Amino acid sequence: MNLFAELALTPEGWAKNVRVTVDQLGRISAVESGVKPNPDDQYLRNRILLPALSNLHSHSFQRAMSGLTEKRLEKRDSFWSWRELMYSFLERLTPEHIEAIAGLVFMEMLECGYASVGEFHYVHHQRGGQHYANIAETSCRVIKAAQKAGIGLTHLPVFYMQGGLNGKSLAEGQLRFGNERDGFLQLLEQAQVALLKAPEDYLLGMAPHSLRAVSQESLQEIVKARTSGPVHIHIAEQLKEVDDVLESYGARPVEWLLQNVEVDSRWCLIHATHMIPEETQNVAKSGAVVGLCPITEANLGDGVFDGSGFLSSGGKYGIGSDSNVFIALTEELRLLEYSQRLIRKERNVMTSNSGSVGRALYNDALLGGAQALGRKSGSLSPGNWADLVSLDAESLSLWGCSDDEFLDRWIFTADDSLVCEVWSAGRQMVAQGQHIHRKEIEQRYRSVIQEIRQD
Repeated sequence: MNLFAELALTPEGWAKNVRVTVDQLGRISAVESGVKPNPDDQYLRNRILLPALSNLHSHSFQRAMSGLTEKRLEKRDSFWSWRELMYSFLERLTPEHIEAIAGLVFMEMLECGYASVGEFHYVHHQRGGQHYANIAETSCRVIKAAQKAGIGLTHLPVFYMQGGLNGKSLAEGQLRFGNERDGFLQLLEQAQVALLKAPEDYLLGMAPHSLRAVSQESLQEIVKARTSGPVHIHIAEQLKEVDDVLESYGARPVEWLLQNVEVDSRWCLIHATHMIPEETQNVAKSGAVVGLCPITEANLGDGVFDGSGFLSSGGKYGIGSDSNVFIALTEELRLLEYSQRLIRKERNVMTSNSGSVGRALYNDALLGGAQALGRKSGSLSPGNWADLVSLDAESLSLWGCSDDEFLDRWIFTADDSLVCEVWSAGRQMVAQGQHIHRKEIEQRYRSVIQEIRQD
């Protein structure tokens, strides 16, 4: 497959008249600029071709409860009261529901410009915690949904063994998550078997849920048991979490993790919202990626990450849609920058250099997302997966722009409706702004939501 675009963002910068050749496996085999279109090229007329982002953090099932928790139930609503509502909701979900909801989520991600996702998946069991015949039944459903949608996948089964620090028993709403160490390793094995039948760009990682959900000993054991693949963990999302870990472990969450586990470039620390400067610097030095989810973090009232301090320390980050309350690539990047402006009372914060903030945000999210998912992507480079997105160069929002102005305009003054085509590992799943299987995926989701609402 050959794609020809009049303008594309290459590792060397903006280039005109670019041909991207994609091999049969879905990898980029050549990138040429300053060439003329050939008759067999897929000519992307009036398009701007970009490498596509990875969405590094998703709980797909939560998409079906978006908007249902925006009612005040207590004198002071918080993440913790939201969590109780989430536990109640997931009790109603069957494997069929989980698959259908994930299919819609993955379709929506593609339509807004993401080419791959890290699915942080923790609803493993039946109501009450009883295992399915295949302990990885719901993981298989997520993998199947990703294949139907055609999105690239790094599947991250979650290890969740306790209801709180110091071995607290799982609460009723957490029973569907729970595994002891050996059961979790078995789950990983079965998920790996399912991935053998999936596309080559599908990967398996793992996700110890958080320090409150995994004992110190078991965290260290499972990391040693699987020495390759991404490792993701929720960390320092809430101030109460920081205080509880400090009281129980004698150290703050990020501080304890860095001192007791070999955190390196395999790791993605999700949120890491509440760090002191020393922790911020040490995370940057570790080579780990921080996974930021600005829309969800704002929705849950988490707080604001120290983006400027992290960048000045040489840190790497990517973005994710987390609870999927609103799936919008441009909004995640825009809110990341705007939150920094509100906190610091400055403008154009999320860049280490002078120049385009839109370009800096997009580049950083490309590289951080690819690393966090263990995915060879993030640039139009030979050997990378052909994760590509095209924008409508004729749109009013981009009219009269050049080079980095396209990214500044798209991120700060427009939205994801400018996305025209999306390829994931060479699979074209979005054409003229719409997923090629939208009608089928949407109809299945509608049926599932009706069943859940009746329940």
